[in-house]
Amino acid sequence: MRQLSLPIAAAAFALLSAYPALAAETVSVELLGERGGAMSIKLDKSSVPAGEVTFQVANVAKNTPHEMVVVKVDKAGQRLEVDRATNRVDESKLDSKGEVSNLKAGQDGTLTVNLAPGSYELICNLKGHVMAGMVVSFTVTG
Repeated sequence: MRQLSLPIAAAAFALLSAYPALAAETVSVELLGERGGAMSIKLDKSSVPAGEVTFQVANVAKNTPHEMVVVKVDKAGQRLEVDRATNRVDESKLDSKGEVSNLKAGQDGTLTVNLAPGSYELICNLKGHVMAGMVVSFTVTG
């Protein structure tokens, strides 16, 4: 096996260090809560640099299905409007960047997306889940 010369290895390291956004970020997401009670989304980090982000999503509920939708918003903490007729957020009015849907209790899934700098909300948009607390702010830095 050939080894890189020291100057070439140093140059490669310097190039990779100069562009940290090229490195993919991973965010662990737990979807928590049962029907009829409080629900939440727990993240291991609430901010990442712009670029490729992989969300590793686990539904840790015992009996309740969940999903995770990544929504671009105008400003941090922006409140998403819940339609009273459906008890959900109208996804056709959202700037959705992708989702992990239909996770039964105990299941997991992944979503990899390229995210630009800005504010995002991660939500579970199943009926009643946003109102039960399944919304969390997420920031992508420049």
